[in-house]
Amino acid sequence: MTDRLFLGIDGGGTKCRARIRTEDGALKSEAIGGLANIYSDFDGALRTILATAREALRKAGLAETGTERLHVGLGLAGVVTEEAAERVRRAGLPFAAFSVDVDAYVACLGAHDGRDGGIVIAGTGSAALALVDGKRHWLGGWGFPLGDDGSGAILGRAALRRAALAFDGMIESSPLLDELLAEFGRDRQGFGDWALTALPRDYARFSPRIFAAAAAGDRHGVELVEQAAQGVARMVEALIARGAPSIALIGGLARPVTPYLPDNLRKALIEPHRDPLDGAIMMARRAAGLKDWSP
Repeated sequence: MTDRLFLGIDGGGTKCRARIRTEDGALKSEAIGGLANIYSDFDGALRTILATAREALRKAGLAETGTERLHVGLGLAGVVTEEAAERVRRAGLPFAAFSVDVDAYVACLGAHDGRDGGIVIAGTGSAALALVDGKRHWLGGWGFPLGDDGSGAILGRAALRRAALAFDGMIESSPLLDELLAEFGRDRQGFGDWALTALPRDYARFSPRIFAAAAAGDRHGVELVEQAAQGVARMVEALIARGAPSIALIGGLARPVTPYLPDNLRKALIEPHRDPLDGAIMMARRAAGLKDWSP
């Protein structure tokens, strides 16, 4: 067995996904592992990556070949500096070869089939990236304290802030705000205590009901969703201004927020051609001197 195998890894704070393709692009297997957050647990993330790679080999019926046969593209959340990437390179991963980059890069590669374009990520957090004439344009990624406009976390927090104002009688309530307050038993102490330890994902889980309220015509729901859309629209506009010919909107809020974007921006949006795993495989193939394969 001398044909090269190419493994794509999409690793983040919730799960690690893996896909193996042959040199001609044929799909061999996929696997899902646990958390792969290199900042919160570097060694643990590497163990997860290796375990998920081995599971993908097992599912392909190739467990006996070992990971040293794999040419790997690692798209990892948080690899936003060269220092972070270099730390992964020095870790001695037992692959034939591997390349490492931030997960947004492989998502952008996949979304545009290796060509110029941009992505706006609207999920629990938000960020944007464009690849234009070999140059990267990175926007956002500041995290919950400083950024994440247009994200589920900021949308949820904005709704709960309004709910707090409604609780105190300083703004008129609505069915949405009443529902959010009921979530906490309309208890001031319990509501406040929850916020002391709440994480971005805790705020983001309210997003679906905010979009549902907006669809039902709830005044606060509509205003909140429109604010989120404005945050997404700013990133789309900024990438277009930097030369991105088209934009893929990805993440959990992508579909529900799209109808709230201006018509001219919706026309610039495309469906991703490929997913981040195939983008990671493309990165590995390029490192091996191969062209991108045809789907």
